[in-house]
Amino acid sequence: MVPADEGGGLMRADLFAEAVDGLDEALAAVDAFDQALVAGLLRPQPAQAAGLTELAHAVAGSPLAARVAEAAEKAAAGAASEDHFVALAAARTALLGSVHDALTARVAEATGRTRGEETAVPAGGEPAVNVLAAARSWLSDLARAGWQGIDHELVAGSAQVVSAMLPDPALRRLATLLDGFAAELAASCPGVTLERVPARRWADLWSRAMLLTLPGAAAAPPTGTATGRLLPLGVDVQEHATAVQAQVHAVFEPADGAAPRLVRASVSAPKPDTVVGAGLWQLLRPHMSLLAAVGEGRSMDLADMPVTAEGDLLWSDEHARQGEPADAFTTARVALPTATDAVTAPLDRHPARVAVPVFLEGYTAQKDDDALTFTVAGHPLVVDTDRMPPAAPLTPEAVAASGACVGLLRWDAGAFRVQPLAVEATVRKKTVALHAGGWAGGTTDKAGVKAEKAATDAVAVLRERAGRLLRK
Repeated sequence: MVPADEGGGLMRADLFAEAVDGLDEALAAVDAFDQALVAGLLRPQPAQAAGLTELAHAVAGSPLAARVAEAAEKAAAGAASEDHFVALAAARTALLGSVHDALTARVAEATGRTRGEETAVPAGGEPAVNVLAAARSWLSDLARAGWQGIDHELVAGSAQVVSAMLPDPALRRLATLLDGFAAELAASCPGVTLERVPARRWADLWSRAMLLTLPGAAAAPPTGTATGRLLPLGVDVQEHATAVQAQVHAVFEPADGAAPRLVRASVSAPKPDTVVGAGLWQLLRPHMSLLAAVGEGRSMDLADMPVTAEGDLLWSDEHARQGEPADAFTTARVALPTATDAVTAPLDRHPARVAVPVFLEGYTAQKDDDALTFTVAGHPLVVDTDRMPPAAPLTPEAVAASGACVGLLRWDAGAFRVQPLAVEATVRKKTVALHAGGWAGGTTDKAGVKAEKAATDAVAVLRERAGRLLRK
């Protein structure tokens, strides 16, 4: 472990093994409510009523106390209205928000970095109140039926709501959420046949959607502009069957000399299921010049780039140009320890959103039963290799042989884990750096070239077929 005065990124690994006060109790209350949603709240059984009561007790000392107590009582009697379901969703969201805040406070204590100041979200208008009410009604019907009570008729009720929302940019965020949620539910109908219910995930989607139906809840975050130098740390790639996203984590150094801060820049694209591996970069690369800079190990100079208060760059190539060479490990050693961590918007506070850039060095790696662990200053830290993209030279074997790592600190399955974004390893007596975004700007690697060619062929075939259909 690098001592604090030498610029190490992760100072107190021992803190990650210590219990966080109140965390288990908060999650237990969330789980109790989630189980109540499984069977539905139309005719609640005693166990469901107990789960509702546990949720109400968990927020008894908060401003939500009276409303949630009333909502829990009405829901336990099978008489909950839409307003009561909103209150229950708010209580659940507040509890998970408190868990998020406790975890990020622990990370801040361990890294020694400060967090940015929160910015008040501006009051939004009230677009299409009737459409929001329709969405809230559908979500309330889901809660009454429960996940085991869903059927195709109930799930299909979202279609008209989503269609009415999509034309309005202010409602598109909620429309996308509802559309994806309904698709997951439809794929699991009828609910009574489910062997396993993803209770936490569906309750996450339900409660988030319910709160976004409140007028003004989906207001656009306040934005400013960023002018200065962007120093990439690494790329987090998230792939699904029909879409792919790359999120670049970086340190931004303002031109006016203000303190550096952590920022993110994301790009996403739809994809056919035949495009995999290194071919993913081919879909993303045209939409963001930053990816080429990451692949080449260069900085970017920004001029009036839009940025949210949460540190998300609203990327536009018009506001960026390629800068000087910038090594990610130099950035991690020198700039990262003094950078201010990004804040999280209130509705986005959730344990799953914890993804904090850190730098580790001087650890020992050990692999047991297919689990890789870094021992940092005598304390184990699990390595999440499952999140590493196949579209990169970074492999689990390289991580296991590494001596330095730039990664994202996450919290999953009750413990902190590190997701490698880049590692330094010794190969043939030479130190080499391997990055998850190493092929973002292109590659001469044989496997990468082969995958890119296959992706090119697949996309060409799809375009030709699409053109043929349009000509008919």
